[in-house]
Amino acid sequence: MARNNKRMKEMSISDKVILYSGIGVVVLAVIVIALFLYSKKLSDEVKDGTMSFEEMANIANNTTANTESASTQIGKSVEEFQNEINSTNSTTNSNTVNTANTVNTNNTTESSNTSNTTNSVATTNAENKKTETKKEWAFVKPVEGEIVREYAKDNLIYSETLQEWTTHTGIDIKTDKTTVVKAAEDGTVKSIKNDPRYGLTIVIEHDGQYQTIYSNLLTSEFVVEGEKVEKGQSIGTVGNTAVFEIADEPHLHFEIWKDSLPIDPTTLIQN
Repeated sequence: MARNNKRMKEMSISDKVILYSGIGVVVLAVIVIALFLYSKKLSDEVKDGTMSFEEMANIANNTTANTESASTQIGKSVEEFQNEINSTNSTTNSNTVNTANTVNTNNTTESSNTSNTTNSVATTNAENKKTETKKEWAFVKPVEGEIVREYAKDNLIYSETLQEWTTHTGIDIKTDKTTVVKAAEDGTVKSIKNDPRYGLTIVIEHDGQYQTIYSNLLTSEFVVEGEKVEKGQSIGTVGNTAVFEIADEPHLHFEIWKDSLPIDPTTLIQN
């Protein structure tokens, strides 16, 4: 050991410089080589990374293109399918409307025919019923006696009570006071009233077409309004209550009206 130390001391300065320089060169070379290797490795990694990014970009672009293509194709298919559905619905609706119109037309025609048939049947039934229920009216004198004043609608007769010439829409049948008055035909008592001109008056309606009027009565105790009466049934008694004929002898003032118009009773009364 002492010998080595002594040998080191004996080395010249130049030898030491060369020795240290060699060591430094070796270390530097090692560092350079290490840096070179590390740089290459890093470059390869970067290159590999760049390719990966490019591949990813290409994949992304291809995916986008494929997606757009697929979306476009799907969009066309959906639109075409929708158009086909709309076309089918339109055709179906049109056919349905046409069918409905045809059915409605047929129903209208059938309803019209049914209505016409019903109306025809109803009219026929009404005519038949009217024919069946039509009655031949045969009015009789409500009291026995002489006709002392005739029917005078279109000409004038002289009134002893009024002391003037006037019309007369009925006939006056002379009879005793309290004589029983009878219905001239079957009918319904329409009203019993106190007429200001002709006194106590009974009106009988005959099937809505004819009316017989019995005035100048003393009483109407045998019937009431709304009562159905038969031909010859007692309805009242003769009196002297007609103000327009108070000067005349006791009598029955008798009128017949047809369709709301007075007619001459003698043209319908059967003897």
